[in-house]
Amino acid sequence: MPMPDLPTTVPLPPVGTDPDQPPLLPFLHLWTDLSGTSRIDLSRMAGFGLKSVGGKASPQWLRPFPGEVAAVQFAVLPVGWVGDWHESPHPQWVVPLRGRWFIETMDGQRVEMGPGDIHFGQDQGTTGARGHRSGQLGEEPCLQLMLQFAASPAAQTRHPFGG
Repeated sequence: MPMPDLPTTVPLPPVGTDPDQPPLLPFLHLWTDLSGTSRIDLSRMAGFGLKSVGGKASPQWLRPFPGEVAAVQFAVLPVGWVGDWHESPHPQWVVPLRGRWFIETMDGQRVEMGPGDIHFGQDQGTTGARGHRSGQLGEEPCLQLMLQFAASPAAQTRHPFGG
């Protein structure tokens, strides 16, 4: 099966611009296929609805998310940092706040991400616990927000959150 062509950076089209059309939020999904190989795909999250956050706030697009959050962490990848082959420690959302980083998977894909790009790491159970490589890019550290789950909130499939 041919690998999908992934851009080296994540294209994030506008979302939520049509009040009659729920948005599909693009994100990169790192997962393990049935052969134990890590893969990364551009996916989209569906399931948004208009709802107020409370008080007199106007409705906005919100998407509840299942699962027990095990940890919320902030990470700083120093200039030159490389995380050699490893699995994601938990199913986790990783959002770069500043700087840039990359992920390389066992199937040979490599993507680069920066502020505003969203990544869901779910590559547990790879052959030999190899997982992926990742590292900092550029001349400034990469600051990240990580939301880690106690158990995976979705099956390890190509598009786990609809869309």
